[in-house]
Amino acid sequence: MINVLVADDELPAVEELAFLLGRDDRIGAIYRASSGAEALRALEAEDVDAVFLDIHMPALSGLDIARAISRSARPPAVVFVTADEDCALEAFELAAVDYLLKPVRAERLARSIGRISELLKDGARAPEMITVDLGGTTKMIRREDVTYVQAQGDYARLHTADASYLIRVPLADLEQQWADAGFLRIHRSYLVALSHVSRMLLAAARPSVTVAGAELPISRRHLPAVREKLGATRIRPQA
Repeated sequence: MINVLVADDELPAVEELAFLLGRDDRIGAIYRASSGAEALRALEAEDVDAVFLDIHMPALSGLDIARAISRSARPPAVVFVTADEDCALEAFELAAVDYLLKPVRAERLARSIGRISELLKDGARAPEMITVDLGGTTKMIRREDVTYVQAQGDYARLHTADASYLIRVPLADLEQQWADAGFLRIHRSYLVALSHVSRMLLAAARPSVTVAGAELPISRRHLPAVREKLGATRIRPQA
């Protein structure tokens, strides 16, 4: 069970979020705070696994609280809850697990709880976040949500299940930076996340991989490396 703290200077917002959290079977105790100071006192007194922080609170903001608890030996997971996206970049620089926009939707909250649950298992690390620009708005996406990357000149287009995002980073740079995260170059134009690959056709006349429903070509140049990677992941009987 995940014990949580909800901190917001508007009491109706606290109660609404607490109500939604209480409907999730993964949530245990729910503590409430209506100010930054009260939130810090609750964190000192109670065993809290995750805190849902309103950013715009008087005196001590949600960002102030996140900075304070980041210095503790066992900081709780932090989810920011706000009515705007202006502080998204600073929020994720503070290693926030998620960033929820008001009014909070139940299905979106469930995804946040899932992320917290994953994070708490075996002391897992916080997910790697990527900053992207979308229509003049700065947005954060999780690298593990990227299914494949497509080269577009000096840019790269990141594909996820929901959308695609253009970043000003060459595909060759991402190939080096993301190799340890399970990304494999299959073509001069494509880098794929092996965790999202559902099918590989290596012996066909036109080798390809299927990633999130998209069939992508494997070039002759990259085919040996793909074969080697696939061979390394095969399960073999013990000698």
